[in-house]
Amino acid sequence: MNLFQTIAVYSISIITCSMCCSNSSLAQAQPIDSTSRHWQAGAELDVLPYATGGYFAAGWVGKKQLRLRSLYAVVNKPSFLLPDGFAAYKIQSAAVLVDYFRKPNWQGFWVGAGLVYWNNELRTDANQSTGQFNLWLANGSMGYHWRLGKRFYISPWAGMSMRIAGAKAVAAGPLSYKPPFLNPELSVKGGIIL
Repeated sequence: MNLFQTIAVYSISIITCSMCCSNSSLAQAQPIDSTSRHWQAGAELDVLPYATGGYFAAGWVGKKQLRLRSLYAVVNKPSFLLPDGFAAYKIQSAAVLVDYFRKPNWQGFWVGAGLVYWNNELRTDANQSTGQFNLWLANGSMGYHWRLGKRFYISPWAGMSMRIAGAKAVAAGPLSYKPPFLNPELSVKGGIIL
């Protein structure tokens, strides 16, 4: 199992164990109330990866106004964001983040931070050479949760990821690519509270 798969499995294990330790509160028919003593869980999908031909899945567990979120995504950077000479840039991402909500019940303004791992593959235009490299990033993000009934929500968000480890330059055939130090993100996600 490579490092990327290990991170994904570890993240999913955290979510699963937290859900199992919640005294079966998820199975009981209770109103959605994050101020209760019970753990809650949810799942999310994000628009950005799907818009680029990739995919996204996230799960979270939380109590009161804090939650632990784990995600896995595949994103294909749009061609207009690629440096000259490159035809494709695929990012496989796994992350573990902590989110804080200013209001109870998982609504309103939230801020988050965490650790992100990227497994990247670049492909050149001319000779179809590829370059592969890994990055570790520290992420900060914020957004706003609008509740759509008791269990569903939509959340526009923005974030910034800062490279903290990994390749500073990668060769793909005759070309070289330097990953940026800062990586801004902007998207909309939707979710369900289980």
